[in-house]
Amino acid sequence: MKITHINPDTLHKSPAFSQAALAEGGKTLYIGGQNGRLVDGTMAGDTLAAQIEQAYMNMLEILKAVGATQENVVKQTIYVVKGQDIREGYAAAQKAWGHYPTPISFLFVEALGVPGALVEIEAVAVID
Repeated sequence: MKITHINPDTLHKSPAFSQAALAEGGKTLYIGGQNGRLVDGTMAGDTLAAQIEQAYMNMLEILKAVGATQENVVKQTIYVVKGQDIREGYAAAQKAWGHYPTPISFLFVEALGVPGALVEIEAVAVID
């Protein structure tokens, strides 16, 4: 399996994400929206940073269960409840996830389906 990050010279460059990713070969894993929930179902905290860090830790556990890492992720969609300071979230994401510049879509939303949730992250990965 090969993933090539696409960042044309004619588009903005960001250290946080790629403009696109081309995945060749492998199986596709779709990771459903992950909140900052702990194994007992409670939230990891009431801050965006705590919840983003836990959401990424949950994603890493899913990837690990199929023999993959964040290097296999080719797309993320991140939903954050309006009014949150995304800088706080970005720092927490870098701490938990590391510097893997996957293509992302980022949306502010009114609310999420889980009471108390401030973030939900879904992803697509390609695995050998």
